[in-house]
Amino acid sequence: MDIKEFLIDENATMLDAMALLDKVAKKVLFVVREGQFVAAITDGDIRRWILKKGNLEARVKDIANYNPKYIFEKDKMIAKEFMRENAIEALPIVDNNKDIISVVLWNGEIKYRENIKVPVVIMAGGLGTRLYPYTKILPKPLIPIGEIPIVEHIINRFNEYGNDEFYLVVNHKKNMIKAYFNEIEKNYKVDFVDENEPLGTGGGLSLLKGKIDKTFILTNCDILIEEDYKKIYDFHKRENNLITMVCSLKHIRIPYGVVEINENGEIDKMREKPEFSFFTNTGMYFVDPRVIDELENNKAVGFPDIVEKYKKAGEKIGVYPISENSWLDMGQLDEMERMRTRLEVDK
Repeated sequence: MDIKEFLIDENATMLDAMALLDKVAKKVLFVVREGQFVAAITDGDIRRWILKKGNLEARVKDIANYNPKYIFEKDKMIAKEFMRENAIEALPIVDNNKDIISVVLWNGEIKYRENIKVPVVIMAGGLGTRLYPYTKILPKPLIPIGEIPIVEHIINRFNEYGNDEFYLVVNHKKNMIKAYFNEIEKNYKVDFVDENEPLGTGGGLSLLKGKIDKTFILTNCDILIEEDYKKIYDFHKRENNLITMVCSLKHIRIPYGVVEINENGEIDKMREKPEFSFFTNTGMYFVDPRVIDELENNKAVGFPDIVEKYKKAGEKIGVYPISENSWLDMGQLDEMERMRTRLEVDK
């Protein structure tokens, strides 16, 4: 990897920084001013800015840390120890002029993931109509992405963080889902929760009353979030949220000229192929168990509606922002193919 891949100009946009962080697959970039190393910016810096300011038009210089960690070339032999002590994944080595001459990475060392050990509830009972005709034969959770079904990819990802307690709320073609998990070898427990009538992404949680008594993760069965779940859990606890919604950045370019019309029926404004950036709900939440206890039994409701109800009641609802490339969605055919390609590359 070239050092230049870690460098970003201080006048670049926050969106540029998020895209570059995805590309280098590390959590830090080094900020330069006219080629001179002056600061560092991390995914955490960007996340805190978004949560505090909500401004997607910010520049790197508005967010970056202008007292960055680095060591001089003569001290390079203690780089790994310095990185461990300061909990950083990439460390710039500078010369006497503070120009970066190299970057020390962990490079292939085993990644340590702190366990969070929380229950995971997967809503796996939907009809999957957007994926027809695949779902005419298979339930959506069992549609294969590579060699294993999407729901197993999801479970394996959570299992990497020590989670071994899974609840699958099932309905459509539920016996096929049960048969699959009864046949495979696994080092985790799967409990099936039968939904006899469609209850939505929120109503099905009422079937779990008395089974979950601590913070849990709720997720749809057609998404994969490639983020540090421990960080999201810690954020949820630190902020004392009742619910934390994981939201992904989306950047869309309209392929047409957009015309705005005023109240007199005349053209007010014209924009050629405008671009929009916004955050969207991924379908993953970190939830306190009180939510389950307070649900009406067997009442169909979407989880976003539950979130809205608590928000209006003044409860603390948080948002954890992630980048666009951290969210893999299998809900549509073109996205399913993108997910398959991505997971095959990551093997």
